[in-house]
Amino acid sequence: GNWLLVWSVISLARTAHGCPDKCLCHPASKTADCKNRGFTEVPARLPPEIQILQLQNNRIWRINQNAFTATPLLKILDLSNNSLSSVAPGAFQKLRYLQVLNLTRNLIHYIENKTFSFLPHLKELDLSSNSIIRLPETFGNSTGNITLLSVKHNKLQKMERILLESLPNLKVVLFKDNPWQCNCNIFGLKLWLESFLYRGGISDGIICSAPGIRKGKDLLKVPYELFGACPLRTAHVHLASSHHHGFEHRSSLKHSHHGELGDGGRVSCEPKPKPRPVSLRHAIATVVITGVVCGIVCLMMLAAAVYGCAYAAITAKYHKEHLAPVRQHGTPKEKEPFESSLA
Repeated sequence: GNWLLVWSVISLARTAHGCPDKCLCHPASKTADCKNRGFTEVPARLPPEIQILQLQNNRIWRINQNAFTATPLLKILDLSNNSLSSVAPGAFQKLRYLQVLNLTRNLIHYIENKTFSFLPHLKELDLSSNSIIRLPETFGNSTGNITLLSVKHNKLQKMERILLESLPNLKVVLFKDNPWQCNCNIFGLKLWLESFLYRGGISDGIICSAPGIRKGKDLLKVPYELFGACPLRTAHVHLASSHHHGFEHRSSLKHSHHGELGDGGRVSCEPKPKPRPVSLRHAIATVVITGVVCGIVCLMMLAAAVYGCAYAAITAKYHKEHLAPVRQHGTPKEKEPFESSLA
């Protein structure tokens, strides 16, 4: 009887507190510890006041649309090391206080447009160690406060510059261990990364996997000239934005001034026949002009030297032939009046 009473009290307390059977809930730290429990879905009946939910090391393979409606105050959500192959857009949309979302070590292949909409306080988004082959053009409405983004250890070959430009508060971006294709598609990302680093951003850099000649090379060290034959594809430029500085701003404008503003402020660029980077044209022009100027100066110096030598020779000869005899004959005649005047 006593045992039954104790069990009833415990189960009643659990129900009142709202902690799932397999989880440990810590009211003081507002944490629900549900890790390593074999869950295949996000557990129901979580305490509504929790701010930290630890769901790592389970077998969660899907997130229902209403999975987090009962826990609107979550700040940290750890779903690492589960079996998620996709994330439905709107799965997290009730979490308007969420700051950290850890989705590492899952089986995610795609991130759809606006997957992380309505997470205005999201600061850290960790998507590393998945199988992501494509990222969208936007993570969602009101995701502009993300400061850390990690996409390392995935299968990304390219990444849209427009996505990165929609995250103006980024401080750290991690790109490591992806099969980046350093062809025309990555040119916009190169420009963005240069600007980001120039503004003091932190990144582990982009190492090319292809084409073969660029394998293992740092994208930042691949010269612009190698992208000279690329057609100018659609580029996204915030014409009114103030966070472009220095050479990148000039580059982005240089590569987009042929376009017209289309939908959503995009610049659609017409392909140019054999565009050659402006910097290369400038370099060639400078070399040619310098060469011409140097050549002219050298010729002038040579002419002056020849003229000088000839003039010196003629003068010497003239002195020798004409002035010397006159001086010899004329000296006594010149002296007489001089001496008589003295007398």
